[in-house]
Amino acid sequence: RVERGQIKVGEEVEIIGLHDTSKTTVTGVEMFRKLLDYAEAGDNIGALLRGVAREDVQRG
Repeated sequence: RVERGQIKVGEEVEIIGLHDTSKTTVTGVEMFRKLLDYAEAGDNIGALLRGVAREDVQRG
């Protein structure tokens, strides 16, 4: 879920809260099985992240 602001394809994001903080690039944004260019606060999305395996992150 996007808690605040926007997330856009090609943007650099920071993953925090699990292990070490890491930076990666958003390669895709999906909502209801459709690819989007961006998502806004309040949207429940799936984010495709460059170099990040599914096991490296958790839902929520």
